[in-house]
Amino acid sequence: MGEIARRLAGVGGVAGVCLGGSRARGTHHPGSDYDLGLYYRPPLDTAALRRLAAELTGAPVEVTEPGGWGPWVDGGAWLTVDRRAVDWIYRDLDRVRRIWEDCRAGRFEVGVQAGHPLGVYSHAYVGELVLGRVLADPGGELGSLRREAARYPEPLRAALVANTLWEAPFCLANARKGASRGDAFHVAGCLFRAVGLLVQGLHAHAGRWVLNEKGAVRAAGELPVAPADFSARAHGLFAVLGTSPAVLSAALDTADALVADVCRRLTS
Repeated sequence: MGEIARRLAGVGGVAGVCLGGSRARGTHHPGSDYDLGLYYRPPLDTAALRRLAAELTGAPVEVTEPGGWGPWVDGGAWLTVDRRAVDWIYRDLDRVRRIWEDCRAGRFEVGVQAGHPLGVYSHAYVGELVLGRVLADPGGELGSLRREAARYPEPLRAALVANTLWEAPFCLANARKGASRGDAFHVAGCLFRAVGLLVQGLHAHAGRWVLNEKGAVRAAGELPVAPADFSARAHGLFAVLGTSPAVLSAALDTADALVADVCRRLTS
């Protein structure tokens, strides 16, 4: 990927390229994609990106304009290069820097984005750089930001833990209304949100970045503060749902116990 990254860094507007995902963390399998974050400043020369993509793949490739995939996954392209799946994913570098300042001040937001059922937590932008591997950084900006963010900011930790402590129990209390009506759709959504909040809170408490939903429950269960059986209990909530009020209420009872256990650990 180094040569592709070098050529991408020569495209107008591209400030640097970072390998992300499982390939960067060493948790990949042979068929895993190569996720390349293209950190840019407008104007981004998408015409040059299209020419490079066609050269690498041997055929025209759809390369989006910034914002083409939504507000948070900013756009990019899906390529197949030498039988390997290579994803280009845009990241507005100035936006990433603004979010880093928010993290240092204990501010975060959650945005709606296709492919992210829990939503995109803004601080994931910073976590991508910290957990990624910089492949091209002509101006040194990516490396500088990574060094700044090497230590998880205490204000962000406190804000995420506090949010978990009030919102996770609130989600389950709200779900009780749906359970009494046999509304499995509403209950399942509340359960998913509550578990997602526990995942965020546990990672924040440990000063660890979590980027998205994939594998997040398992990863949270491996953190020192998590209950030893967190992953099994969390996944088990989604294996027993039916449509009767009694079954849904029982699932919420189990979820209440898990939330209480995690909240107690987050405040101990």
